[in-house]
Amino acid sequence: MVERYAREEMKKLWDMNAKYSAWLEVEKALVKGWNTLGLIPDCDCKKICENAKFDIARIDEIEAVTKHDLIAFTTSVAESLGEESRWFHYGITSSDTIDTAVALQMRDSLKIIIEDVKALREVIKKRAYEHKDTLMVGRSHGIHGEPITFGLVCAIWYDEIGRHLQSLESTLEVISVGKISGAMGNLAHTPIELEELVCANLGLKAAPASNQVIQRDRYARLMTDLALLASSCEKIAVEIRHLQRTEVYEAEEYFSQGQKGSSAMPHKRNPVLSENITGLCRVIRSFALPAMENVALWHERDISHSSVERFILPDGFITTDFMLVRLTSLIDKLVVYPKNMLKNLNLTGGLVFSQRILLELPKCGVSREDAYKIVQRNAMKVWQSLQEGQPALNAKGESLYLQYLLADSELVGLLSKNGGNGEQIIRDRFEFAYYTKNVDSIFKRVFGK
Repeated sequence: MVERYAREEMKKLWDMNAKYSAWLEVEKALVKGWNTLGLIPDCDCKKICENAKFDIARIDEIEAVTKHDLIAFTTSVAESLGEESRWFHYGITSSDTIDTAVALQMRDSLKIIIEDVKALREVIKKRAYEHKDTLMVGRSHGIHGEPITFGLVCAIWYDEIGRHLQSLESTLEVISVGKISGAMGNLAHTPIELEELVCANLGLKAAPASNQVIQRDRYARLMTDLALLASSCEKIAVEIRHLQRTEVYEAEEYFSQGQKGSSAMPHKRNPVLSENITGLCRVIRSFALPAMENVALWHERDISHSSVERFILPDGFITTDFMLVRLTSLIDKLVVYPKNMLKNLNLTGGLVFSQRILLELPKCGVSREDAYKIVQRNAMKVWQSLQEGQPALNAKGESLYLQYLLADSELVGLLSKNGGNGEQIIRDRFEFAYYTKNVDSIFKRVFGK
């Protein structure tokens, strides 16, 4: 299903034509390298580079007999050449071609993912500034805590995705590595200068040391980076799903004209995109474990990794690309409801201000333990009253918690010590601006000046 909707740019990097094209690119670079070192004559080098081609149907036909895809490929290419074909694949082993070619595919694919991540961050940044001052309640354990803004929520997303961007850019260097070191990696049949020439020609670095394969910790790092990125993307999707719940309804996915939510219930508007993203992220994470298990191959290598990578590399990149594009669009079109956020913020009758009262009492000489008891006993009254159906706000707009605190003579008396006005102190602590006073400073740290 993802393959059906994935962008053509990424899909084309992993189809059979791309695979064999990458193999041919490596083989041509090898021919050019041997030519530079004086082994292959100029005329033969020119013929190979200009005329070498493959035929996928013919490769399949040959592989049915040889049971070896690289040999089938070289045989097919040789059929497009003359006597100069003797220099094709000269002095190297299958993994030299395959691993170096896969490095090209991974490099180009990861560049697309990096651009996807940058686009995602830009959209998050736009929504963060749009809702920098949009009040909402912060929740821990799913329970109302203290006021925050939706912009702060987005700022956290932006900062977190930024760490993944840094990791991916670093990993791009780690995976952009090739090898032309031969069957056991000892460079016995290919001089080290050749390996460096070939890799430089392809825009890669030569692995400092290799056996028959490029070491799979590089691949594992890549897939782990994608898995971690997916975890953060799922975190965003889950938050949106929670915010769209009917009881919360602080944000929802854009619902287009003519869209349907349920075959049975015409009223439904479901968070289908974020649910889809959640599922895709689970799949992406599942590729990390087999990638790590591929690190431990027998001796200089076996091919237990090969069958795994035929799945996890194309599927990992294509799925991640699709997921990121979908998430970017979702956030860009996300419908936010500030009025509902404010309504929910007042839902608990002012309980969100409890810590402010708690912090005032130690200033008046009250122990933290006693202060906690005083503040909590009034908070428990609010919970009970809300359960009994009392309104969170009275006709004057005063919250239920404020009413109980003002009626607590012990509390008012303690806060009135040192000549203060206990009642006014309590009232002054019930304002939202206190919780948003450092939003600008946080934004500067996250987004820069």
